[in-house]
Amino acid sequence: MTDTLPPRTADLPAQWNPGEVEGVLYERWVERGYFEADAESNRPPFCIVIPPPNVTGSLHLGHAMDHTLIDILTRRRRMQGYDALWLPGMDHAGIATQNVVERRLAAEGRSRHDLGREAFVDEVWKWKAESGGAILGQMRRLGDGVDWSRERFTLDEGLSKAVQTIFKRLYDDELVYRAERIINWCPRCRTALSDIEVDHHDDEGELVSIRYGDGDDSVVVATTRVETMLGDTGIAVHPDDERYAHLVGREIELPIVGRKIRVVADEHVDPEFGTGAVKVTPAHDPNDFEIGRRHDLPMPSIMDEGAVIAGSGTRFDGMDRFAAREAVREELRAQGRIVAEKRPYVHAVGHCSRCDTVVEPRLSLQWFVKVAPLAQAAGDAVRDGRTTIHPKEQEKRYFDWVDNMHDWTISRQLWWGHRIPVWYGPAGEVVCVGPDEEPPSGEGWRQDEDVLDTWFSSGLWPISTLGWPDADAADLRRYYPTSVLVTGYDILFFWVVRMMLFGLYAMDGKPPFEHVYLHGLIRDQFGKKMSKSKGNTMDPLELIDSYGADAVRFTIARGANPGADMALSEEWVAGSRNFGTKLWNATRLALANGASPDLDLPADADRTDADRWILGRLAEVSEQTDALLEDFQFAKATEGLYHFTWDELCDWYLELAKVQLRDEATAAGTRAVLGHVLDSLLRLLHPISPFVTEALWTALTGRESVVVAPWPMGAGAPVDAAANGRLADVQKLITEVRRFRTEQGLPDSRRVATRVEGLDAAGLGEQGPGGAGAALRALARLDDAGEGFAPTATLDVLLSGGKVHVEIDTSGAIDVAAERARLGRDLATAQKELDQADKKLGNPKFLEKAPADVVDGIRGRREAAVAEIERVTGRLAALPSA
Repeated sequence: MTDTLPPRTADLPAQWNPGEVEGVLYERWVERGYFEADAESNRPPFCIVIPPPNVTGSLHLGHAMDHTLIDILTRRRRMQGYDALWLPGMDHAGIATQNVVERRLAAEGRSRHDLGREAFVDEVWKWKAESGGAILGQMRRLGDGVDWSRERFTLDEGLSKAVQTIFKRLYDDELVYRAERIINWCPRCRTALSDIEVDHHDDEGELVSIRYGDGDDSVVVATTRVETMLGDTGIAVHPDDERYAHLVGREIELPIVGRKIRVVADEHVDPEFGTGAVKVTPAHDPNDFEIGRRHDLPMPSIMDEGAVIAGSGTRFDGMDRFAAREAVREELRAQGRIVAEKRPYVHAVGHCSRCDTVVEPRLSLQWFVKVAPLAQAAGDAVRDGRTTIHPKEQEKRYFDWVDNMHDWTISRQLWWGHRIPVWYGPAGEVVCVGPDEEPPSGEGWRQDEDVLDTWFSSGLWPISTLGWPDADAADLRRYYPTSVLVTGYDILFFWVVRMMLFGLYAMDGKPPFEHVYLHGLIRDQFGKKMSKSKGNTMDPLELIDSYGADAVRFTIARGANPGADMALSEEWVAGSRNFGTKLWNATRLALANGASPDLDLPADADRTDADRWILGRLAEVSEQTDALLEDFQFAKATEGLYHFTWDELCDWYLELAKVQLRDEATAAGTRAVLGHVLDSLLRLLHPISPFVTEALWTALTGRESVVVAPWPMGAGAPVDAAANGRLADVQKLITEVRRFRTEQGLPDSRRVATRVEGLDAAGLGEQGPGGAGAALRALARLDDAGEGFAPTATLDVLLSGGKVHVEIDTSGAIDVAAERARLGRDLATAQKELDQADKKLGNPKFLEKAPADVVDGIRGRREAAVAEIERVTGRLAALPSA
């Protein structure tokens, strides 16, 4: 490895170039073992498990947000002396990964069925070795301080043992079962989906009303899926609906098919909705399935796994469902059965969250988790405080889910994943096999063909990665329950709840984490959801290439308010890069002037007001940052550090320090204060911006690494209210003089002769490098008045201790003709604004019709125009005649 790190001297490069050093710094951290936890350590433990990215995935902004916030928490705890473990790993992503490999095979003219199950699984493992896990390298680019020695994969040997163990326990406790139920089926992925793997959004479809039967025995029903009528086995009406009382218990002929179907009375039916009658297709609708069970209706399936009509006994067999929808509708029209049609009819339609295919409700034999007792425990753990959700408002979303959970479909019709450990015998035997048991053998025995839902293994992540089911595993004993889970609120149901269910069940009531922090989603700069179709997505890797990892991390942290979505633009990332540059330049300036944290701070009596102010502010910011990060207030903590660094340290103290460094009486103390402040500030910023702070801190201190430096405690000095008041007056005086210079048209670079009166009376020392006079002259670019001084402009500034009078000689300092021309343009613009406002306000019809806020706005613009005219007129009058 070539060492191109910035030298640990005052001779830092002129510019911070993150692309040149970030990779080198990261590899050095890993090589030195800074991120490795020690289960035998006597330090207090702190543990976060990574939300495992898919093995197929690349780093996106959602990952970047998760990882940035986790890394902030973990780096801070490490600096605070904790044995900090951030455990990395990946999810095998059953459906997504199988789809990737199947597409590759299809490009070669092959399918998984050509290979067979065992060979196909081998092919997937080969793909993982060659192409999977690219995101792990990308995590390094972001600066993730994970313990790579503990990297896990949901299909590795230890995690596979955990999956088989939990399934066996659930089976023995009768908490998993196999049954025919209506499930969500993806015809593209050819597998069952759980409810949370289905995205519902509004689609344009049709609502078709169909007449079943004839005359007084006819019933009109409406459907958005006409093709499913081929599988109807009943019509349901409400028991109290007198319109259909004469039909209940009778049979009506099903159009096209010719099958007799029964009319049943069921309280599920809303008599006020539509005609008050509904068609019942038990094998293709969850509500119809329940009606069918209650009334013992037949449940024929009329679609195959690819959503092709099959087994209906009609000419529509072999048609895709959507083609059949049109064909069945036209056949009904030809028979005179169509009563009404509404098109387009916008309604919520379920789509596969992975491939966006329209999901088909389908009667299927699947494995389920009986969630009621597990969900009760998961709710209780939050209610009694064993696990705390941040922000608290997200608790309602959590309780709404766990208190109303349906049994979870856990079987998937895939080959890549944890195969269900159940064997079926020739005589109908069913045997569930644990990890240390031999499966039954002999003729006629076969293992269940399905695999478990990916979320089943991910639900075990906090315990399986730490060594469960080995109760004596060192990591499990030390780091469970984990300290914090950081993830987006959008994954609360997918993953967080699953982990609560399994963690509490497997660990005898101990929840998997003490705190759950839920952040929001990243949207574009206008608050719109990012999508490729809108063209408003951003690639974090491209942002890192352009601006560096620190800029991406700082931008994310600065927008990360608990539970709230954040907007993001490339412009804001560029602004964060500029912040890093500002910090770099400030530290270079300090080093060039001999600043060092190893110097003793001057005694309180020898400190200037600027010294006292910046040390007091450091103490306040340090305490504030610590409290905010403890409460997961990332945005407020980052914003506070930003303003302290830019507005207070760089814009004020560094400028005042330049004055103090020119005088031997204060130079040594200023170097010490600068070194002390930068040392603490770089450590405070390190969890957020690890790379630039590492380069600067090692150069400033000459020590090993800020990664293992102690977190600042007791930084700065107690607040000195009197010194702060005096410095606030100095800042106000300088600001007002600068503003006055601008109004007078003086170039920033031009020094002008000035006489200042009243500093002593206002409580500000005139003389000395720490005094107001020296600061004013340096920062407002003023020279002392000499012989023949003739002021052309004056300014009075009212401070807390009295009035300061400033006289300035601007003669020869400005181009009078050019300034007169500029002010003339300003005057014309203001007069035009005034005329327009007067015209509108003088129009009675406008005042009568315009909204009050519009009228108020125009009045406000008129007042501003009048004030501007007065200002410019006065300035013109004050200009010399030539």
